[in-house]
Amino acid sequence: MSELVVLPMLAPLESLQLSRELDGRTGTNRAIGNRPQIAAATDVEALRAWLARVADVRPTFDTYRKEAERLVLWSVIERGKPLSSLGHEDLLIYQRFLADPQPADRWVMPPGRRRARADAHWRPFAGALAPTSQRQAMVILNAMFAWLVSAGYLAGNPLSLSRQRQRQAKPRITRMLEQELWWEVRCAIVAMPHETERQRQHYSRVRWLFSLLYICGLRISEVTQNSMGAFFSQRDQLGVERWWLEITGKGAKTRLIPATSELMVELARYRREHALPPCPLAGESIPLILPIGGQPRALTRSAVHAIVKQVFAMTARHIHAQGPQHAVRAALLAQASAHWLRHTAASNMSNTMDLKHVRDNLGHVSIATTSRYLHSADDLRHEQTQTHHRLGW
Repeated sequence: MSELVVLPMLAPLESLQLSRELDGRTGTNRAIGNRPQIAAATDVEALRAWLARVADVRPTFDTYRKEAERLVLWSVIERGKPLSSLGHEDLLIYQRFLADPQPADRWVMPPGRRRARADAHWRPFAGALAPTSQRQAMVILNAMFAWLVSAGYLAGNPLSLSRQRQRQAKPRITRMLEQELWWEVRCAIVAMPHETERQRQHYSRVRWLFSLLYICGLRISEVTQNSMGAFFSQRDQLGVERWWLEITGKGAKTRLIPATSELMVELARYRREHALPPCPLAGESIPLILPIGGQPRALTRSAVHAIVKQVFAMTARHIHAQGPQHAVRAALLAQASAHWLRHTAASNMSNTMDLKHVRDNLGHVSIATTSRYLHSADDLRHEQTQTHHRLGW
């Protein structure tokens, strides 16, 4: 008679304790006879190795951990088997589970304030997942299983048999500001009061933040996770000094963005407000955006997001005050977020620049190793960015 398998208590991934029957050592989908590329004996150790790739990109790490955590907990508690024993049929059942995690008292967070991961009342779900969230979860898990197969930990990907939807052309980006609306935002910023010291610091920060988001096409996470020491200058083949901004962004990928003369003027203006020399020093740890009247520490993503939303709301009020005929434009702007500025920048660059340069500026595709030696192409990209992509305060 087989021994009774004791199911684990529900707990976050970092504190999950599993018996040998459930930890994956004997998983039926484990790769046998292959030389593994990771030093993982159990499923949780393998998941940690997968997550370590994005440990420095907090939003991505949190999302990946959430999906991996939900699946491994569901596997051992609801199916009574390790993650490395899941088959195609199990994953079909899991997809239906995401739409309605039951029993709710076991899986869904109680209503009210958000619980810390160490809290006894923590649960992996806040409620049923919308169809788009369900699809995102399965896409992430498919990538996770594919990586574990490539790492020599699993024999096969149980999601690879799922019906793949025919690829459709992605719709054009619509979450962006038309030039007229973008002009209204700039005018509203310039008109901000800056008589008192605090008003001046707020105005200076807003102006620099919007310059950074638009001219460089940065994501909010890239604004908060990089420092002014990422600016550097070098001379091109003709001896012209050019400034660059080295950004580590999504997927821990690093890219070089032309720091145009217009951007460097705005940087110097912002730094003077904080009694700093106009140009940053190499390796300087001062954040790209600073708090007002506080220590030189980085702002959070939510704080930067709030600043942008406040400016859009302020501009929307100005537009709405021009008359009821502008209500639609004001309502559109009230919906905008910082990412709309990235789309707006991308649209303007795409209309006036070589698309390869736009791709490299925005980091949509990783730069090939050989591009390190194509200095003339980088110089041309800098020249085109500086000539055609302007904010125009």
